[in-house]
Amino acid sequence: MGDDPARRDDSGVQPASLSPTVSELVGQFTALWAEGGPGRPPLGRAFTRRERSPREKALAGFVAALLAETKRPPLAAADREAAQKRIFAAFDPFARQVMDWQDRHLEVLLGGGFDRGASDFVRMAREFDPGLSPGDVFQACRNVWAANGLQKLLGLIVRLTPAIFAYSLLYPYTDNYLDDPGLTEETKQSFNGRLRARLEGRDAASANAREKTIFDLVSMIEGDFDRPGHPQVFESLLAIHQAQVRSLRLLRSDGPRTELEIVAITLEKGGTSVVADGCLAAGHLSPSQVEFLFGFGAYLQLMDDLEDVAEDGEAGLRTVFSLAAGKGPLDAVTDRTLRFGAKVLERLDGFGVPDAEPLRELVLDDHAPERLNYAVIGWKSCRRSSEVRARVS
Repeated sequence: MGDDPARRDDSGVQPASLSPTVSELVGQFTALWAEGGPGRPPLGRAFTRRERSPREKALAGFVAALLAETKRPPLAAADREAAQKRIFAAFDPFARQVMDWQDRHLEVLLGGGFDRGASDFVRMAREFDPGLSPGDVFQACRNVWAANGLQKLLGLIVRLTPAIFAYSLLYPYTDNYLDDPGLTEETKQSFNGRLRARLEGRDAASANAREKTIFDLVSMIEGDFDRPGHPQVFESLLAIHQAQVRSLRLLRSDGPRTELEIVAITLEKGGTSVVADGCLAAGHLSPSQVEFLFGFGAYLQLMDDLEDVAEDGEAGLRTVFSLAAGKGPLDAVTDRTLRFGAKVLERLDGFGVPDAEPLRELVLDDHAPERLNYAVIGWKSCRRSSEVRARVS
């Protein structure tokens, strides 16, 4: 599968090393953040109360449908199709009335392979490790959707590959390992060293069953992509690993304290994560594709941090939002984040292929800002109901 022509660049030229590129992009997008001045971001058209009412009702109906599914008893295999139909029936009016989506947009998400990839992932994840929690499965499934979206943008077949499956599971496992309060700092540092060696292709013996599982996932990626032919794939995995290790400093009492120091670590973590998604979807990326995906991942990480501000503050994790929350309202830093995102999304122009136009429209059309606001609200509701997807797929 590593020689799949659908995942080759037309030029046939292998890209340069990612390491200096990541350093440059961290600086570039940190500067973009710093350039953001005061003022409200462009939020798109305003809605009258009469226009808001049906949208709010549709959003409330979709959230209620999701919550109802979480209260049902565990489903037998024969009942899962009916549950899927109930959820999709509730999603249709939400998408049309709240997001103003049309048939071509719904076809991209519901008929373009996204749902099949997610269903295949949930089934395979349960077979791989029956002990995975519904929350972990859903967290990993979000990455599958992201990788499938990149496949669509790049003109590739939308499908769950072994590499996408393995990468989507890697970071729930590694995050849980590094967050385990029963492990010493020395144990975690030793693990990070062994994982780096394994990602570099060197021999690294696992210290326990959990590490063996993580290393098995790396082997699954190696089975999909040969190292000599796809160096960027493994460089992207090293890049996100380095970013994850660096982000642990945000939990330390002697860690970074200024906004720009924190932003740089945050953007690196989010940016390298989505670049890795792109590399695992396509095999390798052009410089312009790496740049856009890094910026997009950085923006998504900021939005995640905004959503998790309360939990991060309680855990002692420094983000630009938890830092600002200790000083007053979050309006200014939220406005800056939305302005940053608008500048990043401008770079999508020219990315991908014509067949992906409906997917591009969901991001770039004139109503994208207000749709983003509704999407964030709906996504937070979906995350609270994370068992839904894991139980019915």
